Amino acid sequence: MQMSSSISTRLQYQHKSLVEIIDGLTDEQVRRPIITGKWSIFENIVHLQTYQHVFISRVKQILEENNPAFARYTAEADPLFLDNCGKSIREIMQDLLSIRKEIASGMGSFNEADLARTGRHPVFGQMNLLQWLNFFLLHEAHHLFTIFKLAAELRKEAGNL
Repeated sequence: MQMSSSISTRLQYQHKSLVEIIDGLTDEQVRRPIITGKWSIFENIVHLQTYQHVFISRVKQILEENNPAFARYTAEADPLFLDNCGKSIREIMQDLLSIRKEIASGMGSFNEADLARTGRHPVFGQMNLLQWLNFFLLHEAHHLFTIFKLAAELRKEAGNL
């Protein structure tokens, strides 16, 4: 069991599309809620940044314990998410990019035995580290698409589309 080139490439580069997606938007636009009751672009970005820390913690636990079970993660119950919502977009993006570099280099050095280790997700059940990584990347892609749609709506409102 090895890390596929698809996972490796997405792990190294997928998050970088965020910079292009929000390019040209003001801080006010990024922070403004577009859909009532839903997160702003900024809150989606903070969620991605914060969840990277949660993911690292879960990976460490999977490596140290035998098939640990995890509770469902909710950002609203995470003090780090709430604290980070008060930071600047620049601080959040810098952390997101630097932590992601750590994740990519760390997981890139895992051997087959590491990648085969498992943890239990509350919805998806037992998953090995490769499956956890795919879940992490697909979750991120979902939020990137959400951010893309919100950014398009903002540009349309501003007459830039």
